[in-house]
Amino acid sequence: MSAVAQPLFNQGWYRYARQLPSPNVDDRPAGTVVDLLVIHSISLPPGVYGGGQIAEFFQNRLDFDAHPYFDGLRALRVSSHFLIARTGALTQFASAEQRAWHAGLSSFEGRERCNDFSIG
Repeated sequence: MSAVAQPLFNQGWYRYARQLPSPNVDDRPAGTVVDLLVIHSISLPPGVYGGGQIAEFFQNRLDFDAHPYFDGLRALRVSSHFLIARTGALTQFASAEQRAWHAGLSSFEGRERCNDFSIG
């Protein structure tokens, strides 16, 4: 008897990622083709790894009083689609079908609004 293959993605969510949905997403413009991968490097606070503050930040749950650096982040509402921790653990914050707010005011090869057509 053979097992039925399960799809890797379900409505844009990767089955092997820890899923922590972020509110910092919205719909992509109709008909958008995703054809750009944006790789970011982040630690919170800078130079500190593995503390969970990135996930808290992407979910609007960061304690801004926990570190002086965080005060400058208060007004930001951002999220990536995925985060790969230094341990290799994969967390997903946004469906690949949605627009995550990760690239800000951006352009690539003359195209504006990279969030519209990228995974980040």
